[in-house]
Amino acid sequence: MAGKTIKLTTDDEEIELIVVEQTMINNVNYLLVTDSEEDEADAYILKETGAETEDAFYEFVEDSTELEVISRVFEEMLDDIDLKYE
Repeated sequence: MAGKTIKLTTDDEEIELIVVEQTMINNVNYLLVTDSEEDEADAYILKETGAETEDAFYEFVEDSTELEVISRVFEEMLDDIDLKYE
């Protein structure tokens, strides 16, 4: 799935994001996505929800502990990136 784009739809807008990497932890699928291929791009971690349906639904990981743990996993998977929290 890396390198593909996904579209997230909210109530008032549609956002297109580039998938950098994907991992599954405790039967939960996580995506590391970015809004640009630039070196200093913003990155986000999405968590798949609604796995029992045909369509995949994702939400932004907002819990600070979960975000830190999943970020470390992605940093280990991609040794050429450095994720910074803001």
